[in-house]
Amino acid sequence: MSLQQQIMDQMKVSMKAKDTIALRALRAVKAAFLLASTETGATEELSEAQAMKIIQKQVKQRKDSAAIFLAQGRKDLADPELEEIAILEQFLPAALSEAALEAIVVAAIAKVGAAGMKDMGKVMGMVSKEVAGQADGKLISQVVKKHLMP
Repeated sequence: MSLQQQIMDQMKVSMKAKDTIALRALRAVKAAFLLASTETGATEELSEAQAMKIIQKQVKQRKDSAAIFLAQGRKDLADPELEEIAILEQFLPAALSEAALEAIVVAAIAKVGAAGMKDMGKVMGMVSKEVAGQADGKLISQVVKKHLMP
């Protein structure tokens, strides 16, 4: 079953259960899917990779919003964002542990022959493709910097 179909099925379940938070999160993802599929040059059907990127973007937006709300002491506004994150993350692949990510980064550094920070872009590109959706770009960047810094 495609990711888009899973979202639609979960929306129906949320409607029947009157789960407003889940419904709001899933409707936002559906709207993002529709926007992406109607963009100029877009194909008729979104690929699984495109759908995954859209969901990741939605999760990242909510994480950023929640962090801002918590920094401003607005737990009442942060809680719905965090609940929506939990709902959307069920459609994403399991996140890699930091140890597993470090192993991938070390292997990529060896494969590229990276000698310092000037090679960070090459390593980041290779690692990002390999972990596709299983690790946050910020975490990948931190791990790569840690291994490339002298």
